[in-house]
Amino acid sequence: MQTDFRGSTVLVTGGTRGIGRALVDAFADAGANVAFTYRSSTDAAEALVDQLEGRGTEALSLQGDVADLEAAQDHVDAVMDRWGSLDVLVNNAGITRDGLLLRMSEENWDDVIDTNLKGVFNFCKAAYMPMMRQQRGAIVNISSVVGTTGNAGQTNYAASKAGIVGFSKSLAKELGSRNVTVNVVAPGYVQTDMTEELDADARESILDAVPLDRLADPDEIANAVLFLASPAADYITGHVLHVNGGLSM
Repeated sequence: MQTDFRGSTVLVTGGTRGIGRALVDAFADAGANVAFTYRSSTDAAEALVDQLEGRGTEALSLQGDVADLEAAQDHVDAVMDRWGSLDVLVNNAGITRDGLLLRMSEENWDDVIDTNLKGVFNFCKAAYMPMMRQQRGAIVNISSVVGTTGNAGQTNYAASKAGIVGFSKSLAKELGSRNVTVNVVAPGYVQTDMTEELDADARESILDAVPLDRLADPDEIANAVLFLASPAADYITGHVLHVNGGLSM
């Protein structure tokens, strides 16, 4: 996708793998200054910064847990200190702890809600005032098709991803008058490390349910995010863009 983000500053949570990595690369290719968070893979984060800077991109890696509000504020402050603005925030970080509700532990419920939903709250709260002061900005939160359709064994994940939708629509109403948009991208099944681990039967079952008969490439999710973060989408807010190959029809 050819979109010009030169002069813009972008913060992506969970930026070292999968969709997050595709987002970091896509915004860098579009000319943005890119900051990304990661939790534990310091070597991967350092390698990514080196790669981005080798391509002429100003990059910043930020280690911490997205479920920690203080860390989220520190990360946004670091972006503001480095570049003086935060133009785009993409809340991508997420985890799964699957299991039937009957056997789901409270810890596995809390971990998913804290990372996937509270993490979005934390970073949006930290970015709220900087974007209001700028009177411009774009927030794109990553949900999931499961937040709409549900999925057995994923009550915690589905609840977190459905919560992102309601949260984002409400925040869009709060920030609209300050020229800040808030939108959601809801992917279906994406070709990532997680789906690589599926056995042949599970993969075939997924593909049978997808009208386009394939998994998404992470770059296809990134393209949708770049569109919603770009000036081309300045009059779109509170929207949920489903990128799932027709899975939720």
